[in-house]
Amino acid sequence: MKTEETISQHPKTLILASGENPTHAIPINILKNAENLICCDGAISFLEQQNITPHIIIGDCDSISSMQKEKYKSIILKDDNWEYNDLQKALKYCIENGWKDVTILGATGNRDDHFLANIGILMHYANRLSLTMVTNFGIFTPINATSTFESYPGQQISIFSFSPETKITFHGLKYPVYKQKFKELWEGSLNEAVAQCFTIELEENSAILVYVVF
Repeated sequence: MKTEETISQHPKTLILASGENPTHAIPINILKNAENLICCDGAISFLEQQNITPHIIIGDCDSISSMQKEKYKSIILKDDNWEYNDLQKALKYCIENGWKDVTILGATGNRDDHFLANIGILMHYANRLSLTMVTNFGIFTPINATSTFESYPGQQISIFSFSPETKITFHGLKYPVYKQKFKELWEGSLNEAVAQCFTIELEENSAILVYVVF
């Protein structure tokens, strides 16, 4: 699976949402090395501060100034569809263009309801794209099959199951689990790696979200 190092060195497509701006060295490095950079319109001012120009700006353009609209008119994709937020519009753009390996920054922080909605969006698109959501504290990765992650002893790990009938087994974590069903979202949280990798074993295709702290 993607790790801090591989994400930082090889970001394929990056979406910058308009939540909390990247400040940690890892997301900042990701931002500076993205091959394809999609900016949700509310985040363009932050990119200007970093002297970075995105490949495309997506949104309803209600969060950018008239001067910015003129400056970036050649790369603005205006979408007024109120049924989708700007992150969804950016993900749909990735699907339409065949960009399957996508990292998301700026999708947490600021408004709590936006953060929760963005987690739901992350899980919704996880079966169509290879996704990671990177914050200033760690990395969210949705999985739907048995997966192994690089780690280090003592790294803090949380696993959230959105499939309450799925049997889950943990390998390489301080608090082991064997073929357990998580009925509540919090039951797999606050664990810890004990080796250089850990594995989440699933008996069937499922909706699982793995969070690792930097």
